[in-house]
Amino acid sequence: MFGSTVWLTLATLAGLAAGFAREWLVVAAWGAGGRSDAFLVALFLPEALRMALAAGLLSAAALPLYQQRAAHAQQNWLGALAPRLLLCGLGLGALLSAGASLWVRLIGPGLDEAGYALATGALRWLAWSAPGFLMHALLCVPLQARSRFVLAGTGSLVFNLPPVLYLAAMHHDATPTGLAIACLLGSLLMPGVLLPALYREGWKPWHRSQAPGAGRELLQRIGPLLSSNLASQGLALLERMVASLLGEGAVTWVNLARKLINLPLIALMSLNQVLLGLMSGAEGDQRMGLLRKGLSTATLLTVPAVAGLIGAAGALVFLLIPSQAVEGPLPGLLAWFSVPLMFGAWNALLARYAYAAGDTRMPLACELTGSLLNALLLGVLPFVFGLTGIAMAAIGGVVLTAWLLMRRQRLLQALPWRRQWSLGVATMALAASLLHPLSNVWLQLGLSGAYGVVLLIVIALWLKPWRPING
Repeated sequence: MFGSTVWLTLATLAGLAAGFAREWLVVAAWGAGGRSDAFLVALFLPEALRMALAAGLLSAAALPLYQQRAAHAQQNWLGALAPRLLLCGLGLGALLSAGASLWVRLIGPGLDEAGYALATGALRWLAWSAPGFLMHALLCVPLQARSRFVLAGTGSLVFNLPPVLYLAAMHHDATPTGLAIACLLGSLLMPGVLLPALYREGWKPWHRSQAPGAGRELLQRIGPLLSSNLASQGLALLERMVASLLGEGAVTWVNLARKLINLPLIALMSLNQVLLGLMSGAEGDQRMGLLRKGLSTATLLTVPAVAGLIGAAGALVFLLIPSQAVEGPLPGLLAWFSVPLMFGAWNALLARYAYAAGDTRMPLACELTGSLLNALLLGVLPFVFGLTGIAMAAIGGVVLTAWLLMRRQRLLQALPWRRQWSLGVATMALAASLLHPLSNVWLQLGLSGAYGVVLLIVIALWLKPWRPING
């Protein structure tokens, strides 16, 4: 599991680098002006769909259903669902394309008429990426079931390569429509690169298959996951609404802090995909052993990262965004927003422990309860503590969700959450009290980096997540 997570993380990092290259080349070609804004508005909905699927929206529901079947039934299941999901993708693409002008005005109300026209034209092409995204998510399921996580994890890299090559070749001659067509090509390549591997394993896309009830079964499982995803998006929107009430620039600060803490999440997303694939094929004590091992790995990945982020927040702001003052609100906000990473990592794995057993409704109830507490705290804490109150509200929500997930699954006594959480809180408090206040940028960065490395070594030697489950 540990090795698979590392390789999948590297593949995901390659995709992230290609995505950054795409954004950088857009600005280099068009500048930070109307054309760039128009294209990003057009890309918003397709990109949201791609990211939701990459985070496991489909695989979390489909993987246990696939693995509970015999080999021949697995081929029938895949063959029966592939045309249905393709039709769903085509229908979603038609909906986005036909209503492109409406979606553009809803997402980008500040665009001028020229921007509306550019964005609408681009979205009419980008909308047809939906079938490729859905087919890629479905075809990843048999690969993940066979522990071929890296091939399944190359989707982001494959998607971003055509637009990167287009922008690099065309430079200032690139157009939003041309870039949209390049993105559409990338979406078609995503499932395309998986087909040879599936063909070698015996799946023939042109063979008609029957799997009675497979579509209904998948819909029942995916419904709660979709509700959870929509709740998360609603909570993010509520955060921005509250931030907008706290004064000019507050929304920008919150958005920057959120983006700066995204890097540690890459390894966690990889770990979630690997662990779900392994747990879906396990039973009883073996599944519990995988969960404990996964939680130890999550602690190993998050605690040093969070402690280092808290300690080096001011230095990171100075280096990454030189125009912003270290004395401003962003370093403190970045430090506070780092804290939920550890608890959120546990939540994702605890939820997947339930998904592997076929239960997607109980995690939804726990997550909605935690989101409700987050929303209630957002109505109070930001107006008492300012911007940091938004991060405090997020901490309250994720901690409650984690406790409920363990309680509902009778895991409070079976998991070492008290020891590992206490370690995390203690290391964060030490970084906040000794490293975060340092005024020398390079001293703060060096000490925080060394602190994170020491924590990584100590926690690795303590938890040893690479040990065999029965070791």
